[in-house]
Formats: sequence, structure tokens, C-alpha cells
Amino acid sequence: MSIVVQKYGGSSVASPEKLRAVAQRVMATKAAGHEVCVVVSAMGDTTDDLLAHAKALSDNPPRRELDMLLSAGERISMALLSIAIRELGGDAISFTGSQSGIITNDRHSDARILEVRPYRIQDELARGRIVVVAGYQGVSYRKEVTTLGRGGSDTTAVALAAALDAAWCEICSDVDGVYSADPRVVPAARRLDVLSHEETQEMAEAGARVLNAQAVEFAKERGIAIYARATAAAPMTGRAEAEGTVVRRNPPRAPGSVVAVVSESGVLLLTSTAPTEEVLAALEQHGVAGKQVQATASNGLSLVLSRENLHNESELRAALAQRFGDQVRLLDGCGAVSAIGAGINATHATLLRGSEVLRAAGIEPRGLATSSFRITWLVEDARLAESVRVLHAALIP
Repeated sequence: MSIVVQKYGGSSVASPEKLRAVAQRVMATKAAGHEVCVVVSAMGDTTDDLLAHAKALSDNPPRRELDMLLSAGERISMALLSIAIRELGGDAISFTGSQSGIITNDRHSDARILEVRPYRIQDELARGRIVVVAGYQGVSYRKEVTTLGRGGSDTTAVALAAALDAAWCEICSDVDGVYSADPRVVPAARRLDVLSHEETQEMAEAGARVLNAQAVEFAKERGIAIYARATAAAPMTGRAEAEGTVVRRNPPRAPGSVVAVVSESGVLLLTSTAPTEEVLAALEQHGVAGKQVQATASNGLSLVLSRENLHNESELRAALAQRFGDQVRLLDGCGAVSAIGAGINATHATLLRGSEVLRAAGIEPRGLATSSFRITWLVEDARLAESVRVLHAALIP
């Protein structure tokens, strides 16, 4: 029998009724002749609620203790889903990330998976059991509980699919696939039938609440196709009939085509005239990863920071001010809007067109960055949604 990995997001397991529906879907997949490994996120807003409790006690909770706290949410989901499956007559067993053999580095809150040793999962699957795994978590080589950052349950699912040599990996949520923009912002956004690993990874890095960037990186390295589908849809029995969005290697696409416009709110723009290496070393000391780095010998450093990755913003600000004074500045009130597509910068046409329509709408870009698959404009955060709408209308036919 082929192994299938399914992942269910927090909204799909947010109540006992929804857990029962997921259990029925899992049982249907098992009845179709597959060995099933299920990865679950925390129920609904559990992670946010737990984080709020920590913040009520401390402005800067230790990352190790946050990992111990937040990883409890997925453990609750895994046990409840296992119970629900058993009530339907299934034979299920639940495992934490460490019990599943997910080995990470020693970086708390945003650990990276180094290795997967799924021996216990393989043993239980061979016994005919459905295995339910807590997503978003692992164990470091120092035997510390770690979490994988936002969307880390996706990473758990794809890493397990690779380690188990699964037939496919199905990522299930309350959305029926990946869209060309957030439908809540752009009502005309359309579902994308197929995306490349590179396009999807850029979308995730640029702020889209789609698949986790590290998960897509895993899938790309191992050649795994990811199926993003609605939990309400019938479970897959084979690849051909799958509805939703499939993320796979090299889908057919005209070079330079824009497939999506995505955004990230609340980013910070760091500008510096201090020695670049010293500033980057200070950021690394505080565990702050930047993106869209620009540095020149004459003008210094410009760096975009994602606020959701700043677990101790006030401490970072104080440390930078003490060490560098006015040489380092952090500009608030920024948002990032990005056009995504393979070969998007083969010519300057898309960049010029995007800048033109933003300025025509009275939106003056504060910064610009590009990659092989992305063009990003920094804009005023208050006008971020408007920026997404005008760029989607102009760049996606």
C-alpha cells in the first residue's frame, strides 16, 4: 500500500465537530487502501491564546519556554484527533515531533529540520495503524523541544512525506488552494491550478499566508509534489483527480508572467551608515534574520525586517541605539507588496509597469528589491491593500 501524508490546519480542527469531520476524511483515505500519516496544527486560535498568556507575564518571554508552551497546542490536537478516529472504529496512535524522529537545530522559535528518523511511524504504519503527528515541533540534538516558526506544520508534513517516501502530501485547510492574491483583498483573485516550487517559496517569503517557505524548500529538494486543497473536498484517491493547487517541479509557464501579487504588513526598514558587518553581527546576536539586503560602500546598509520575527523588538531597538546611535535607524509604517513569477526580471517591463501604476494611484514606493522570481515594492502600510489591488489589476490579465 502507498503511504499518504495529510496535514490539517488549525481552522480544520478548531472544534470537536470539525475534528470528527477530519477523522471521517482520514478514515475514508485509509479505506481507499492507503497507509495514512496525519499532521495537525493547534486548534483554532490556541497558539495565539497561549502566546497572549506568556505576553501577559513578560514583555520578552524566553524563547525556550515559549517553545515548551506553544508546542502544547499541537499535542492537544493530535490526541483529540486520535480519539476521534478511534471512535469511528479506526486504529490510531499519536506522536509528538520528538517521538516522530524530527531532529532540528538548536534555534528556538524558528528551528530548521536537520534530519527525520521516522522509525516509530514506520513501525505503526506497518501494523495497520493511522499515525497522527503533532506539527510545528521537533527536538534539537541537545534534546530540547523546538518549534519551526509560522506555518511549521507544513514543514513537518513535507519532511515526513520525504522521509516516508509518500505517494503524495496533501495540505488541507479551509481554503481550496492558492490564489493569485488574498481573495479578502482582491475579490477578483483566482485559484491557481499549478505553481512551481520556486514561485510558491517566493510567495511565502514575501508574506503570503499560503504554504510555509521551509516546507516548499524541502519539497523542492526532494522532488515532492504538494497538493493544497480544502478540508471539505473529498480525499484524494490518486493524483489525477485532485482539485486545488498542485506545487511541483517546473510547471509550464511563459517566462516573465506574473502569477500572484502578495503582501506583508508591518515590516521595518533598517538603514545604516555604520560598518555593515558590525550591524549584521548585532542582528545575528539578537537572532534577527533580515531580507532584501542592499549594501554599498558609499551609502551603507538597507535591510527589511519582518516584525513577526522580532521576538524582542524593544530590546533590539535599545541595543542598536546604544551601540550605533543615529547611524542605525528603523523606519516604521512600512508594508511590502510583491509581484511573483518565473523570469519576472528577464526585462524591466514588469518593474516599470508596476512602479507606474503605483505612482498613478498616488502611492510612492519607499524602496525596491528584486530576485529571479519576485519584484517587491516597499509602500506605506496604510495603503498596502490598495497597492495589492492596483498591481493585481495591472499585472495579472
